[in-house]
Amino acid sequence: MVDLLERVGEPDTVGFQADMAHTLLYTLGENSPEDRILPPGYDWKDKAALDRALETVTDALRPWTIDFHVAQNDATVFGSGSHDHTGRHCLPNDPNGKLDIPHVAGFWLRDRKGSLTKKARHICWDGCMFPNAVMMKPETWNSILATMVAVRDAHGWQE
Repeated sequence: MVDLLERVGEPDTVGFQADMAHTLLYTLGENSPEDRILPPGYDWKDKAALDRALETVTDALRPWTIDFHVAQNDATVFGSGSHDHTGRHCLPNDPNGKLDIPHVAGFWLRDRKGSLTKKARHICWDGCMFPNAVMMKPETWNSILATMVAVRDAHGWQE
């Protein structure tokens, strides 16, 4: 992704839409095995290794990021073909979710020194991967909104 953005070379015109569910797959080399950051057979209990991998991804893409999607992923994918696998979103309270959402959001919203960048002008929850029946449940929105508030509270995001 960084290679593509650098080749286009228009940082004031072309940017990156960061999605926590999709970018988790970058660490696993899902669509680019040669760029895998986490080792094969990675132990999901090793949170420090996951943090280092996510820091690598966010450090590379944060300068290009103009839009940010808060999301959860269970480290599975869907799609077909050799290079069109995408992250399978799951609800924020899914027991199979791999991300500590407020913690990981900080990698995107803060620089390496921990300062808020406020570069991403839009922060949202990506619900497009869920069936309408799930999106119509009040408990779905209660968990999503609670998660978004937790991200805001953890990172002081205010206009």
